[in-house]
Amino acid sequence: MHSKARLLVAASAALALTLTGCSAGATDGDPAAVADPIRYAVEEPDSFVPGNQFGSYAILETLFSPLTNISEDGEIGFVAAESVESNDAKTWTITLRDGWTFHDGTPVTAQNYVDTWNFAAYGPNAWVNGAQLANVVGYAEMNPGEGEPTATELAGLTIVDDHTFTVELGAPDRQYPLQLTIGQTGLYPLPAGALEDLEAWEESPIGNGPFRLVDGWSATEPIDAVAYEDFAGDEPTIDAVTFVPYLDTATAYTDTLAGEIDIVAIAASQVEQARTEFGDHVYELDAPGVDFLGFNLGSGAFSDVRVRQAISMAIDREAINDAVFGGSQVPATSLTAPSMPGNPDGVCGEYCEFDPEAAKVLLEEAGGIDGELKVHFIANWGQEDLFEAIANQLRQNLGIESAIASPSADFAAFVDMVGQGATDGPFRARWGALYPSQQNTLTAVFTATGEGNFGAGGYSNPEVDALLQAANAAATVDESNAGYTAVQERILEDFPTVPLFGNRYLYVTSDRIAELHTNSGAVNVSEIVVAD
Repeated sequence: MHSKARLLVAASAALALTLTGCSAGATDGDPAAVADPIRYAVEEPDSFVPGNQFGSYAILETLFSPLTNISEDGEIGFVAAESVESNDAKTWTITLRDGWTFHDGTPVTAQNYVDTWNFAAYGPNAWVNGAQLANVVGYAEMNPGEGEPTATELAGLTIVDDHTFTVELGAPDRQYPLQLTIGQTGLYPLPAGALEDLEAWEESPIGNGPFRLVDGWSATEPIDAVAYEDFAGDEPTIDAVTFVPYLDTATAYTDTLAGEIDIVAIAASQVEQARTEFGDHVYELDAPGVDFLGFNLGSGAFSDVRVRQAISMAIDREAINDAVFGGSQVPATSLTAPSMPGNPDGVCGEYCEFDPEAAKVLLEEAGGIDGELKVHFIANWGQEDLFEAIANQLRQNLGIESAIASPSADFAAFVDMVGQGATDGPFRARWGALYPSQQNTLTAVFTATGEGNFGAGGYSNPEVDALLQAANAAATVDESNAGYTAVQERILEDFPTVPLFGNRYLYVTSDRIAELHTNSGAVNVSEIVVAD
């Protein structure tokens, strides 16, 4: 379900705020608690174990620090790591910064990383983010397709000293430092002893990040965190934050209008209203996600590349973006998000340009589409306007009178239909990358073993695989990114999916907030600027 949700959920994180409702309040459990913290509306956290969570990103990205980061202008930098280096892109040496501690004051060491990564990667532990270590030598032995694991530790991890360890990958990968950024929570370290009794540790989690919990936590109550006084990284710009779980976005939005909440994510369909009601307090942050239309590539007319190209050319992305999303998203011209380093804007060429006349010609050459054309999406996820608009354009621009928007009953029904290859028309798909590299999206969606491959109709091509391997193994990051352009060009010859929109994540804030900054589309809590 983890990878399927990443591929299929709506672009806005706001739609995840669906589980529990309460209002903000201070905690008395710690004298360091701040009376008036920033109040951030979030979804209900599912777990505080970074390697085994799916719905707790906003909180854990505040309580923990990654090894590396990427700036808003796309430059790689270092956080808990002093350096991440390799001569061959296959064996990487990670050197930790000295003086870094967990919230209990114990030092963060190479042993903490190696122990946590081994536990995360061990198949029987069933951590949902364990696959983030799949490229490390020894992962296959810990996760056999059949039978019991033949190893309990990753053979590719070696401790050099307290602050240094090496990572041997199964194949050269120049993008590896990007995989150590904030979204890959399975790579966060846990302190010594945590793995011996995770249940006890999780009652009062101890991280290595800029904020620490004031007390324990409950999924249905406000969760208070304060700036960690001995944090060895850059000092946070605020003293405290309270994460407030909400039942729905409508209530959180109203509370933000009233000044009771300071930050909440919204759906792209809400942005016009938000601009009217919040003015300059609407933030549109570039994100590493991209929306597609997928196809059952072995099904009737959709097995013909010309049909897929015709559908793409018949969609006026600019018009839909303006009418449905208030211009907040980015009409796609490539297979990866525009915010990705080296993203080849325009690589899709004419097939991502609105040209209804050319689209009609292509469809006629391919023999047209017989019978009803259903465009599949998930009901009650705020997608109705988008898919009604797409179906309407296919009727008008391709003359397919039978084109209709077809909602599934719920998320589970949609996932089952797509996963079983039972769709009889285009379907809604998305990939939200967990690290800022084209590599993630291209590998996950367009290779046979990728987590999101079912969203591309099971597409794969050995030429694409070879080009990906060459790009991964390039001598420099720039050469690696250039290699992904060649990958995209080759995939687009087959045109297995229709790129629709690059994502921006949207937030509104109270008047208390002067600036929001982003970690790959998410709010960087450590850099919130409070108004004077």
